[in-house]
Amino acid sequence: MNLKEINLLFQRDLSKLEEELRAYQNEAQLWMVSQGISNSAGNLALHLFGNLRHFIGLDLGGIAYERNREREFAHKGEPREALLQELSEVKGVVEQSLLNLHPDRLGDMSLHAFFGHPMTIGYFLIHLYGHFNYHLGQINYHRRLLDQ
Repeated sequence: MNLKEINLLFQRDLSKLEEELRAYQNEAQLWMVSQGISNSAGNLALHLFGNLRHFIGLDLGGIAYERNREREFAHKGEPREALLQELSEVKGVVEQSLLNLHPDRLGDMSLHAFFGHPMTIGYFLIHLYGHFNYHLGQINYHRRLLDQ
């Protein structure tokens, strides 16, 4: 596993998130939910920002951050430009944290054991990447449903 490549994947898909947020024809739709959809694209973006800032920025990069999960799922109506500004900041946090992480640390045990067993930092990074892309796909689908 190569931290430069992991960073490139995160950067690529953070840029894809930016494209998705910009692609909403009506900015208000970023915060809409529809039948059977419990989270808006705006809330999913805030959740991804909090997740990456906490688990990569704080835990691996030592970049101060206090997570507010309530904001991630309850906050509504933030302007698109504010989301894009925060996205830009998150890109920097992820890049700085991953590129400054010593490669030998990938085999170290993660601070977290969410799945009922200990895991390495490398394993946890792969999990975080999958989690990011799961929600990125939801945002893409959300946008296409609402932009019909």
